Amino acid sequence: MGHSVSTTSAQRAEKLRQDGNLYFSKLKFAAAIDAYTEAITLCPNVPVYWSNRALCHRKRNDWDKVEEDCRRVVQLDRTSVKGHYMLGLALLQKKEYAEGVKELEKALDLGRGADPKGYMVEEIWQELAKARYLEWEQESTMRAWELQNLKEACETALKEKHERDLSNTGGLVNHSNSVYPEQLKALKNVIDKAIEDDNQTEVPDYLCCKITLDIYRDPVITPSGITYERSAIFEHLNKVGKFDPITRELLNQSQLVPNLAVKEAVNAFLRKNGWAYKMY
Repeated sequence: MGHSVSTTSAQRAEKLRQDGNLYFSKLKFAAAIDAYTEAITLCPNVPVYWSNRALCHRKRNDWDKVEEDCRRVVQLDRTSVKGHYMLGLALLQKKEYAEGVKELEKALDLGRGADPKGYMVEEIWQELAKARYLEWEQESTMRAWELQNLKEACETALKEKHERDLSNTGGLVNHSNSVYPEQLKALKNVIDKAIEDDNQTEVPDYLCCKITLDIYRDPVITPSGITYERSAIFEHLNKVGKFDPITRELLNQSQLVPNLAVKEAVNAFLRKNGWAYKMY
């Protein structure tokens, strides 16, 4: 009898999933969520029910619920591309860039293994490029904030020492009066140099072509999800052979698509750092 009930529940849950898919196709996300929720209640250990509901929450920009459902998905199925992908997107919305990047990287690796030419591989790669830049920008901003705090703390300490020295000498001119301005100047020079060095950070690898090793100017993405500088991959295809230099898969120029996400990330990086590059 128990087996009969279990089978009936599974059949009912599957029918609810199909109903949810139909509602989703008609953009009736609330109804789709209700259907998937019922399916989950009947069969809580089926990952696709959770990932389908997460997709509905994503369409409604309810990122907290996307995160909740996707964490359940990856618990049930660690190989779920959609689970890791949408979890990564949800974490990015919370500005948890480091963890978001990790989840997107997992999704990309899994996606390339399951369907290297699938639409999701390119989509994940585009989001990962933006996420890596956001992670770098957050770290850069944090370093600048820490340097500023350090400067203010040092200035306060120097001022307090200077005032103590004046108090000890009854306000008379002494050696500390000439040293104090020099100390402030030296402190400023040190902090300014640290900021300058930080701003001249090497371009992150993901913003550089794997053939030229130079920063992208006109990035294009292949069906396998790898990005190259357009002129470099064109030269490879014309002079070396009609294949991807990394994956060795067959490739021709018509399959290359502009990687707008990487181009946007490069532009943002250059604007922030004042580098003397121009995008073509």
